[in-house]
Amino acid sequence: MYPALATIAALGQRADVLWLGSKGGMEAGLVQRAGIPFEAVPAAGLHGVGLRSLPGNLAALVRGTQAAGRIIRAFRPQVMLLTGGFVGVPAALAGGGVRKVLYVPDIEPALAARMISRLASVVAVTAEESRRFYPRRSRVIVSGYPTRPDLEPGSKVEARQRLGVSTDGRVIVVLGGSRGARSINEALWTGLARLLPMAQVIHLTGQLDFPRAVETRGGLTPEGKARYFPVAYLHEEMASAYAAADLAIGRAGASSLGELPLFALPSILVPYPHAWRYQHVNADYLTQRGAAVTVADERVGSDLVPTALTLLSDPGRLAAMSTAARRQASPEAARRIADLLEDQAHAGGAA
Repeated sequence: MYPALATIAALGQRADVLWLGSKGGMEAGLVQRAGIPFEAVPAAGLHGVGLRSLPGNLAALVRGTQAAGRIIRAFRPQVMLLTGGFVGVPAALAGGGVRKVLYVPDIEPALAARMISRLASVVAVTAEESRRFYPRRSRVIVSGYPTRPDLEPGSKVEARQRLGVSTDGRVIVVLGGSRGARSINEALWTGLARLLPMAQVIHLTGQLDFPRAVETRGGLTPEGKARYFPVAYLHEEMASAYAAADLAIGRAGASSLGELPLFALPSILVPYPHAWRYQHVNADYLTQRGAAVTVADERVGSDLVPTALTLLSDPGRLAAMSTAARRQASPEAARRIADLLEDQAHAGGAA
C-alpha cells in the first residue's frame, strides 16, 4: 500500500488516479486520507488456503473480477499500477488490454505477484536479486523501493527534540507495526530493565499492545520512565522516529527494504513466522549485506535484547551497518515507477 501511495505522490498532477482496494481493514482510510478516490472490491487469497476455504475464496475472486471490471470500464484508465496482493489478481484479470505496471516490493514474489507478472507490460522490483523469479527478464526493471515523501531524512538532534527524546546517547526505535508484533513486544518488555541504561527506546507497540506498554511504563523507575517512549502508531512523526534512532528493531516486511536504508538505520530483523518465507528472504537480503542482524522469532525472547546490547556496545559495527544500509537506499524509486507509468500510458495499445 505505501509504495503505491509514494508512487501516486510522485505522479503529482500528471494523472487522474482511482484506487481499487479491498473491503475492510485500514487501507481505505489511509488512501482517502491521502485524498485519493477509493473503490472497494471483493478479494481473497489462494496461496496457502485450506480446502475448506478454497471454494469461498475462489468465489470471492470471481466476484472481485466482475466488480473490478465494472469500475475499470467506467474509469477507462490508460495504465494500471499493480502491487500484488488479494485485489491485484481480480484487477489484473479485469483490466484486459490496459497496459499494466507491476511493482513487487518483496525480494521474492508471492503467488499473486507471479500470476500478475504474466499480464504486466513491465515489472518493477526492489533489488537486482529479484530478476531470477520472472521468466521474461527483459521486462523487469530494478526501481528500488518507493518511500513516502513524508519520510524525509533529517537532523538527528532536531528529530529527537521533536519527539521529546534526549539528544544524548543511543536511541532504539522498535517497530511493532500497525497491529503490533506480540513476540517482539514481549521480548522487549522482558529485557527493558537491561536495555534502558544503554539506550532510550521509542516503542511503536501497535494498537493491541499499547495498553500493556502504558502499564509497563508505569512500573518503571523515574529514570526508566524518562527513557521509554511507547506510542501505538505514528503517522507524520514516523520520519522523526527513524531519524532519531541509532538502531531499529522490527519485522522484515517489504518496507524494511526501503525505509531503513533511506535513513541508513542498522536493524535487528525478526521475520514474521507465518508469512511463508517472504520476510525471511527480505531479512537475509539486508543481513548478507551487513545492514542488519536476523533473529528468529522462536528465539526472540532469549536473543533480542542481548543482540541489541551487543550492537549498542560496538560503535564501529553500528557505523559499518549504517554505511551498508545506506548503500541499499533508492530515494528516486517512486519517481522511477511514476515515469514508467507515464511511459506506458503514452505507449497505448494492448500489453
